[in-house]
Amino acid sequence: MTRNYSVDRFVCGLIGGVEDCAFQVMTWNLFHFLDDWLFKFSADLFLIPREVRVLHIDRMHFKIRSIGWGEEFSLVKHPQGTEVKAITYSAMQVHDIDKPEIFAIIDI
Repeated sequence: MTRNYSVDRFVCGLIGGVEDCAFQVMTWNLFHFLDDWLFKFSADLFLIPREVRVLHIDRMHFKIRSIGWGEEFSLVKHPQGTEVKAITYSAMQVHDIDKPEIFAIIDI
């Protein structure tokens, strides 16, 4: 389920970015994947990703490659919502038995 925490994602235009993550454990990799995209919004480009697609997951080498589209945040165009402060690693879960599911807690 997606929520429009920081901004309504359907108000966004399109610019792109590619993100690569590589760590030894899949949950740690997922944490950094989410954290890197959060950084693009909160510090780096102020990018509001309207859509993020995972291009490749290498389970042997624990790598995730993704691409995202959105636009730079502007208070003139985007109504401000509740800011996401951080991704929480402690309760993160990755389930891949019947269907892939992830559970992550975000700090707002």
